[in-house]
Amino acid sequence: MLESHAPDLIEAHAGQDTPAANGLHTIGDAAVHTGLSPKMIRYYESLGILTPQGRSTAGYRLYNEADLHALRFIRTARELGFSLKQIAELTDLWRDRHRASAEVKRLALAHIDALEAKAALLQSMAGTLRTLARHCHGDDRPDCPILEGLAGGIEVPGLGPHRRAGGTRG
Repeated sequence: MLESHAPDLIEAHAGQDTPAANGLHTIGDAAVHTGLSPKMIRYYESLGILTPQGRSTAGYRLYNEADLHALRFIRTARELGFSLKQIAELTDLWRDRHRASAEVKRLALAHIDALEAKAALLQSMAGTLRTLARHCHGDDRPDCPILEGLAGGIEVPGLGPHRRAGGTRG
């Protein structure tokens, strides 16, 4: 997906004290600067969404400012609910300075449609629970319409009725 940045920079700066002195960051520093955990950064690398600057002589991953910027891009895309596959596509488009913005807009609009459908489903589910809660007295009595509704296989909007063993509705 993403190509490696310039690994020869590591050797060119090998005589300097620390990666930070060279404008490079360890994975821990990258995590602090981007709000991502080192585990997530390694995960994005394993998927090919990000390729680190290179490695230090001790074998530690090193990240430059462009890598940190890409990690912030990935984090923001995740916060907006894009899938990892979509993020890989968006990252490739972001890096391609000759891309057509129409493709980016297509991805964004498709994601908006998915988010709106999910929001509608969540609203419907909340409505079902609200109805059950309205019928519950919420007192010391043991009978509870909420539990009865859940145990009775209520129809959950968007998911359909739950079936008991034997395929009959309970």
